[in-house]
Amino acid sequence: MRTLVLLPVLGRRGRARRAARGDAFARSPQSRLEEAIGLAAAIDLEVAASGLVPLEAPRPATLFGSGKVEELAGLVRAEEAGLVVVDHPLTPVQQRNLETAWGAKVLDRTGLILEIFGRRARTREGRLQVELAHLVYQKSRLVRSWTHLERQRGGFGFLGGPGETQIEADRRIIGERIDSIRKELEQVRRTRGLHRKSREREPYPSVALVGYTNAGKSTLFNALTGASVLAEDTLFATLDPTIRSLPLPGGSKAVISDTVGFISDLPTTLIAAFRATLEEVLEADLVLHVRDIAGAASGSERADVNAVLSQLGIEAEAEPARVMEVWNKADLLDEPAFRRAKSEAARAEAVLVSATTRYGLDDLSGEIERRLNLRSETIEIALKPEEGALAHWIHENCEVIARRGMGEGVTALRIRVAPEKRERLARLAGPARLKLAAE
Repeated sequence: MRTLVLLPVLGRRGRARRAARGDAFARSPQSRLEEAIGLAAAIDLEVAASGLVPLEAPRPATLFGSGKVEELAGLVRAEEAGLVVVDHPLTPVQQRNLETAWGAKVLDRTGLILEIFGRRARTREGRLQVELAHLVYQKSRLVRSWTHLERQRGGFGFLGGPGETQIEADRRIIGERIDSIRKELEQVRRTRGLHRKSREREPYPSVALVGYTNAGKSTLFNALTGASVLAEDTLFATLDPTIRSLPLPGGSKAVISDTVGFISDLPTTLIAAFRATLEEVLEADLVLHVRDIAGAASGSERADVNAVLSQLGIEAEAEPARVMEVWNKADLLDEPAFRRAKSEAARAEAVLVSATTRYGLDDLSGEIERRLNLRSETIEIALKPEEGALAHWIHENCEVIARRGMGEGVTALRIRVAPEKRERLARLAGPARLKLAAE
């Protein structure tokens, strides 16, 4: 479909209003327009024209002033566009009035992201989450000015009372479906919780990848685990969470999950809908924030991701031991930029990598293990020759730092054990035999 992509650029008064609400303007208008074009391209829309549209202050009826609406109507006709994407929140009234004025379908940023998510969801859980977000969005679009919703429908009390209007019936039906999906997603959440508990019984520390969409999370996930998760140079290539085993240099392992990408102005309905998926992030022992360090908007994307993490209850700045930055796409930097990024990464306690060339992945694996080990205790235990099963469990589940013979076949081990495995070790060996190395 031939599409126009428009980015309203707020004037001083509009910026002041949004700044008062805490909205960030770190990204340049041109980079925001390029992202909007990328969003349209993600669902194969043919972008016939795009541009920045000055906007001193939003108008309640049409967002733009009447003169600008007329001017843009001429552009829509000239380009024979069937769809106009306005990269700005639109009220239902604004959307309807613009569609009438331009004679074309109009989508705002939220609607466009929902369309992408609807195309990309693969699992039942993903489709339910997208449908929920769609329905919450559609419910707010039901305004009385659409003529097909003005019809009265009589009734016998089966689907609605006598005289119930079509809009009321539509709103009620949507509300019932929303309730039904939320119940199904609650079951998904419980099932996911049971899976986490089964992993805890095994148990392995958990790592979660987060980052701005198209930062290279899935490519990095595949490089670390040997998986084959879809990894494309497109926005929102990954919607459904994937969990794999992550081998660590010391011989132990963790579980790592790849999650949906974040984006600036991510609709709150989507954050709410994907909360079950994002619980993998909330429960993770270590969160890897993957950044496209070669991108011009890397700094503002970092702020956007941290803002979403904050909404989830994770304060990245306050939890540096738990949230680690991974600066990806080092292969796209020229030599001076590469040297500068490497120096800055060291100061920021980040790891510079390239998921495509595998540069820095050994350093990353080592740093993941080091960070996870910060949670662990160092313990000394003496094993008798007949305790082969216990020795095997320790080697499979703990990191053996040192060993020494004590005579008569007894071996003293110094081991590092994660807190979630401490109780199991105490049951297997007896708590009195476990001594902290510092003692």
